[in-house]
Amino acid sequence: MVRSNVVDLRHLRYFLAVAEERHFGRAAQRLHIVQPALSMQILALEDEIGGALFVRTSRRVELTEAGALLVVEAQRAVAQAERAKAIVQQSLRGDIGKVRIGYAGNAILTGKTTDHLRAFRKAHPAAEIELREMPPSRQAEAVLTGEVDVGYCPAFALKVDPRLSVQPIGAWSLVVAMAEEHTLAAHRRVTPKMLAGEPLIMFPSEEAGGDVLKRLILMIGREPRRVHRADTTLSMLSLAGAGLGVALAPKPLIQVKVPRIVYRPFVAPKNVFAELLLIGRADETSGAVRAFVKLASGSSDRATSRS
Repeated sequence: MVRSNVVDLRHLRYFLAVAEERHFGRAAQRLHIVQPALSMQILALEDEIGGALFVRTSRRVELTEAGALLVVEAQRAVAQAERAKAIVQQSLRGDIGKVRIGYAGNAILTGKTTDHLRAFRKAHPAAEIELREMPPSRQAEAVLTGEVDVGYCPAFALKVDPRLSVQPIGAWSLVVAMAEEHTLAAHRRVTPKMLAGEPLIMFPSEEAGGDVLKRLILMIGREPRRVHRADTTLSMLSLAGAGLGVALAPKPLIQVKVPRIVYRPFVAPKNVFAELLLIGRADETSGAVRAFVKLASGSSDRATSRS
């Protein structure tokens, strides 16, 4: 008979139960199987090993020399198998692993990112988190290439791609940022028509691009006198503070205190909101990443603000 070089892990568990109990009946009860079935499994293991593992008497079961050697190795093998199972289960639950997160400054200021990070660290303390600040225009590509696992991306910066999973996690009203001496600063609020002829400060065209600018032109009723482009939120606010134009920004940015900058609510006939999305890979396999996305998207409905 040709014997296999691989020992069934179940056989080793049965063997250890008999070795520890020194009795087939008690071992069978412990394993919740009938004694004849246990005896057959031990015989199958002995056949697989190629020798007797127990000396059977009417009152007691004793280990042979080979059996005593197998006890040590079987304990190691079973413990290693249990450890491997536990590690894989932890990974599937998201308890271990790494989540690499791309974000722009706006996401931090909304409070969404920090809330999600705190909740995730509390639920999965052994998981590793890596944060990378990056422009909104880079996030989708970074997610798809594996540079990051998820991104906090403004809706205006995202191009539809079936390879991405997209979860709306918040929306906020807009404010107009401008230099404190700007003529519009004298008003309590700013309407689209009041922006006619004003230089606008926006993100690069490949980000905010056509859609946002076109919507603004439709609301304003004419082309802006000039459009300045800025790579970051802080750059936008700095240009506005320098008097180069006005910038539309999500309301949470009023927390940013830039010298010589004031903010006024932007009031449009149709409500206009800045929406934040959580993007990831549609075919994500990492348990930690899936757990983070589930937590973040699950909290979005309760935390979304349009005030």
